[in-house]
Amino acid sequence: MQSPIRKRLLEAFTNANGEFLSGQALADILGCSRTAVWKHIEELRKEGFELEAVRKKGYRIISTMDRVTENEIRLGLKTSKLGSMIQYLDTIDSTQKVAHQLAQEGCPEGTIVVAEEQTNGRGRLTRHWHSPKFTGIWMSIVLRPKLPPFKAPQFTLITAVAVVQAIEQLCDLQPEIKWPNDILIKGKKVTGILTELQADSDKIHSIIIGIGINVNQTREDFPEELHSVATSIAIENGGKLSRSILIQQILANLEKYYQIYLEKGFAPLKLLWESYAISIGKDIIARTVNEVIAGKAIGISDEGVLKIQDKNGVIHDIYSADIEVGK
Repeated sequence: MQSPIRKRLLEAFTNANGEFLSGQALADILGCSRTAVWKHIEELRKEGFELEAVRKKGYRIISTMDRVTENEIRLGLKTSKLGSMIQYLDTIDSTQKVAHQLAQEGCPEGTIVVAEEQTNGRGRLTRHWHSPKFTGIWMSIVLRPKLPPFKAPQFTLITAVAVVQAIEQLCDLQPEIKWPNDILIKGKKVTGILTELQADSDKIHSIIIGIGINVNQTREDFPEELHSVATSIAIENGGKLSRSILIQQILANLEKYYQIYLEKGFAPLKLLWESYAISIGKDIIARTVNEVIAGKAIGISDEGVLKIQDKNGVIHDIYSADIEVGK
């Protein structure tokens, strides 16, 4: 776990916005000696940060490696709650598994678990999620809203909006949302979201939101069987994107929408979600555990339930299904 001094050092560089900070200014901010400041600077260099040191000016960070370490995420992070605690892992079977454990141990709200690689990443219905090293974002977020469990599915939709807008803000792309938890670019999957609960019958203890994003994979990084259905931001954008910056933007968006949700409910976010939804207004086929329903997707309810109107005009509420979208 990161030391409080290192955390304050990265916050100081973040707030400096690329300007120099003198050794004395950093010593005052951190409450330590200038020698201790120098030691922390050297530790950042060892991790891959490129720092410029100029006599009588001080230090500034000019570049970083494309990693998703706690330090990389912390530098530039401008949230108050999300990312308050960051658990970084090089290789792990599943960030969801670690996040569940941390939530049970009482970790603070806003804790994130992020890994360079997952060996057993999973999506909805226990499906495997291909998570190669140093290419994507494999992250789980712990929230603790004081809400009844039936509200939990809304968090998948809120998170989808936060991710879509982060991609839009950083790239010249137009991602779309496929209910309930997929984000597509040009019809191919780039992101999956998995929302899980720790709850009693009447209240949520924690919501664990897993986010898997294909960021910098090349076509060759995907198994051949995924070429027709999966893509990455780099493939569609024509170049690599900083994964840590994308994480920062997602956390900033999600924190904003989470606060709106707590203050005003789901209604304003529902409209935003529907504006990105690929299925609304289109003919779709919903395959549930018990039946197959065909019709037109007419929207979602205030609880996030998909509503389909069949050819007889009957409206069906879809709580969980695989969706095939027509033209």
